Amino acid sequence: MDETYRQAASILLNAKHAVAFTGAGISVESGIPPFRGPNGLWSKYDPTFLDISYFHRHPKESWILINKIFYDYFGKAQPNAAHKILAELEAKGIIKAVITQNIDHLHQLAGSKTVYEFHGTSRYLICEQCHYRVEVTEVSLDDLPPRCPKCNGILRPDFVFFGEPIPEPANSLSFREAEKADVFLVIGTTGEIMPASLIPQIAKEHGSIIIEVNPTESQYTEAITDIHLRDKATVAMQKLAKAIEEMR
Repeated sequence: MDETYRQAASILLNAKHAVAFTGAGISVESGIPPFRGPNGLWSKYDPTFLDISYFHRHPKESWILINKIFYDYFGKAQPNAAHKILAELEAKGIIKAVITQNIDHLHQLAGSKTVYEFHGTSRYLICEQCHYRVEVTEVSLDDLPPRCPKCNGILRPDFVFFGEPIPEPANSLSFREAEKADVFLVIGTTGEIMPASLIPQIAKEHGSIIIEVNPTESQYTEAITDIHLRDKATVAMQKLAKAIEEMR
């Protein structure tokens, strides 16, 4: 076992309030591509369809792509080993919470209980008119845009569109966790998306040890990272889990 993993495991085992912070990299191995980069969604689709002003003007056109990408395609994704190990670490009391930039709900499906979805979730739809919230599985997407069962208003995914603020209480609770954390486990994020990218920096400013899981360097690596586990998420989390078990 790499000494770096033993060091990371020891730090987590001695943490009083360890928090995980996840990005697109943790879900790539579940078949969900990142938004940015050479193989990202924005290399294939114009992101304008997720601009809130465009959605308000052209809800049907926006929904056609939303349905294709987030429900027909991503909807089949299942949690991978990295998601499951985080849930296990929470169950053992080692990880206290997960802050995720992802909207795929895979942390909850893996068994994580305390999850702050910074950018919202694709699992739920919300009415633009009366704000009724419903699981997407309870609504037909055969006729777009889907309509609210309460008031017949237009439903939209309950995630953050371009041009929208981060929702509460996820925004405040995420930064509060960063301030409380003495260990911050950053998994699969480049640190390029504002304001989410500020969260690990806040943790560092409040004295947290930063453990980064990323096969390549990110915006955090040279700036705030204390330990860099240079593997993809599933490999790194399996090694980390093994090191933790050997030390307990």
